[in-house]
Amino acid sequence: MLSDAGQYSLPRWRLMRWLTDVGPDVPADIRSALVAQLFGAVPIFAGGAINSVAIAAIVAYRMQTPLLIAWFVLELVICLARLAILLAAHRAIRLHRPTPTDLHLLFSMAWSLSLGLGAVASIASGDWLVAMLSCMSTAAMIGGISFRNFGAPRFAGLMILISLGPVVPYIALLNEPVLYIVIYQIPMYLAAMTGAAFRLNRMLLTTMRAERENSRRAHHDALTGLLNRAGLVDALEAKLAASRRDGLPFALFFSDLDAFKPVNDTFGHAAGDAVLKTVADRLREAVPGATAIARMGGDEFVVLVDGVTAEQALATGERIVGEIAKPCQLDSETSVPLGASVGISMSPDHGLEVDELLAVADAALYEAKSGGKSRCCLASVDMGIAALRRLRHTGKRVAQETSAAA
Repeated sequence: MLSDAGQYSLPRWRLMRWLTDVGPDVPADIRSALVAQLFGAVPIFAGGAINSVAIAAIVAYRMQTPLLIAWFVLELVICLARLAILLAAHRAIRLHRPTPTDLHLLFSMAWSLSLGLGAVASIASGDWLVAMLSCMSTAAMIGGISFRNFGAPRFAGLMILISLGPVVPYIALLNEPVLYIVIYQIPMYLAAMTGAAFRLNRMLLTTMRAERENSRRAHHDALTGLLNRAGLVDALEAKLAASRRDGLPFALFFSDLDAFKPVNDTFGHAAGDAVLKTVADRLREAVPGATAIARMGGDEFVVLVDGVTAEQALATGERIVGEIAKPCQLDSETSVPLGASVGISMSPDHGLEVDELLAVADAALYEAKSGGKSRCCLASVDMGIAALRRLRHTGKRVAQETSAAA
């Protein structure tokens, strides 16, 4: 349910914010996903719009009164405006621009009010067939309103109220006792559908929270809270796609701690875990604008940084080395020295695929360690070519072994 394909803008108008609010403890990504549900797909919108416009057209053609003709025109204008706003929102998502969320909500409410006014006008026409057709259509639309907009139950409840609500006071003024039962039925129906929207919303929030937590666990390292290997691969693939689209370079920093094994051997794994947590915190401080920071496993870390030149990447790598090199205080009496080596690859210079960039950065890391550790090394052209050759050779060998085993 959660997607990184694009973000729908949250409402800015105070009323719209209140109508779509689902509680103070709901994360921003879930709020955005709930707003996305309010927009829906064009085919779903088209089904409801075509039905409501067709009903208004049939009623206006049958009666040909100014009031019902005006309803048909109003319905047509509102639906065309809603379609234009929906298409604009979908285009804005593709271009990663703000969406016209407030306008979408406003015209959705206008459409609901048009349905309610059309039902009243149809009843007022005195033609029972027209009244039945209009009221049945409006009641059918309420089902769709409830089950499509339950991501914002207050908003769904208001749309339901203004769809059939106007019928109640009008019937009360008709002085037709046989219709008074409707004064009871419609509020009960509206209350039931609104209640259903709130219940579905609670179920949806529970599901989305569970999905979010499962995704977090699948993509984050439990010890440090950084991305794990799977999370890094996803972030790197997204960054490569954005880089190909926008043409912006980025750097990948592959870091490995120097002499980490003695810490585990001397002080135990609990001390090793404390060191890894400290290193994660220091990476966050050293590169606050990083696109992603990941622990690959063991004492290996990867950082992605946008829009940097080779010189800037080297400066950032040196900052990472310097930040990690500070002694780590295990307790009040014990301090252990730390060090790290960093290898850097650049996209697109050193590759346009995940495996390529990691292989080149790993080769640069090996070069840094070979030169004395606690160093930073930017991959050269020759180093990158050699690393890619080894990667391709390894891939061919694995493919041959797999084929032979099969």
